[in-house]
Amino acid sequence: MAATRVDLSRVHVVVPNFKKRLSGVTSTIIQLVPLQAKQIGIATLGPGLPDHLPKLRWWQVPGLLRRPQGAPLRVWHARRNPEMLAGVVLRDVFRAPLKLVFTSASQRHHTRWTKFLIRRMDAVIATSRKTAAYLDVPNTVVMHGIDTDRFHPPADRAEAARELGLDPDRLHVGCFGRIRHQKGTDLFVDAMIELLPRHPQWSAVVAGRATPEHKGFEAGLRERVERAGLADRILFVGEHKDIERWYRPLSLFIAPQRWEGFGLTPLEAMASGVPVVATDVGAFSELIEDGVTGTLIPRDDLGAMIAAAGDWMGDETGRYQAAGNGLERARERFVLQGEAEQLVSMYEEMIRL
Repeated sequence: MAATRVDLSRVHVVVPNFKKRLSGVTSTIIQLVPLQAKQIGIATLGPGLPDHLPKLRWWQVPGLLRRPQGAPLRVWHARRNPEMLAGVVLRDVFRAPLKLVFTSASQRHHTRWTKFLIRRMDAVIATSRKTAAYLDVPNTVVMHGIDTDRFHPPADRAEAARELGLDPDRLHVGCFGRIRHQKGTDLFVDAMIELLPRHPQWSAVVAGRATPEHKGFEAGLRERVERAGLADRILFVGEHKDIERWYRPLSLFIAPQRWEGFGLTPLEAMASGVPVVATDVGAFSELIEDGVTGTLIPRDDLGAMIAAAGDWMGDETGRYQAAGNGLERARERFVLQGEAEQLVSMYEEMIRL
């Protein structure tokens, strides 16, 4: 598919993406830009993005030194340090008519270099209230949303399992994301090794990939599963681009992260009609209503994970109620279109000022 050609004179917002490898930030851009393009002239810049997005070419960058058609300036929306730096250089060294906005998802104290760059932004966005607490500058909270057309409950959960080669007669509990210590995949595996013998009707699904530096970690988990005699019930299914299909057979989702910037998987599960057990990291406490859509547990607490997951696995009525509550909450408060509209409103205000 040929890349979308972009008329730079009509671009009022530039979204740089300087990281080639797929990440949560890249995924956010991929989902938001098509919606925003229906409301404002917007284009991406950089590698690692699909061709269906509006893209500037590197040779068009000098054109950013000129004003766009019908506006006094453009907005440069950065989400990483190198992208903030590029915006500062364009605006302050080359005098490009730009206003700079940065989105922070980090829940830790920023380095001096990052703080230096953030102070040079014209506006700063935090993806959650927790993130906002780590910022030393005025900011606006704009929480992530998800595509509720893509993530939705199945018409038939057993049939959804059958289509993926899973046993349609079993209930499934899932854990999705990169396989690594930070993501807590080991906690999930250990919890399932403890729980599955007590719940013979359940199986567990681990979806995601281990990057080369984490292959040994994954191998160790698989070895634990083998030793427990559960290789046929704790399934490592790899990475899938159509991950929405893997939520639909689930009856419970666990987000075991030890650290997270925001974390979309609980929302994806809730929008798919699945109750969630999640550690209290990232924005999870702002996404999940404890006891209503799932359960929040302390980070890195295997005992709490086993207890919470076991309670839900043994409570069919509770799972049904939580699934409905989570679906309603996701659709009312965390729709991707709402995030896109909030950002476009900010862009338009910055361009007018």
